[in-house]
Amino acid sequence: MGIFKEFKEFAIKGNMVDIAVGVIVGAAFNKVIDVLVKQVITPPLSLMTDGIQFSNRKIVLRDAVDASVTASGEAIEEVAINYGTLLEALIDFFIIGFTIFLVVKFMNRFRAQAQDPKNKKVSTPKDIELLSNLTDLVKEQNELLKNNNSK
Repeated sequence: MGIFKEFKEFAIKGNMVDIAVGVIVGAAFNKVIDVLVKQVITPPLSLMTDGIQFSNRKIVLRDAVDASVTASGEAIEEVAINYGTLLEALIDFFIIGFTIFLVVKFMNRFRAQAQDPKNKKVSTPKDIELLSNLTDLVKEQNELLKNNNSK
């Protein structure tokens, strides 16, 4: 019975819901980033590279041989190092990483505005406002103590 009670507490605390929301939003965000990279950013890059398909780039170690040419009558498959696929994946990684960096930077700017208690345009969360007031009170008390000690 103990494990069911622990699971119930875990689910009720919101951890499970937070994880589920994170996974769902992450999957949707992945789709957006995928479309952004493949449909918006990559086409202009392919114009700059003169239409080079990196996925076709490879170093052939052994050419393929047709079954009619071999003595045993079996076809021999090509053996190659497909470095173009790696290059394409690295380019995608850097584009996606930079895009996520820009999105997070954009979101952090809004978070900083929301957490600034002096910014009257955006409503500040109550906990930030209370901490700011507490900080101001501590500064006032320190000034009063300095003034009393110097006299």
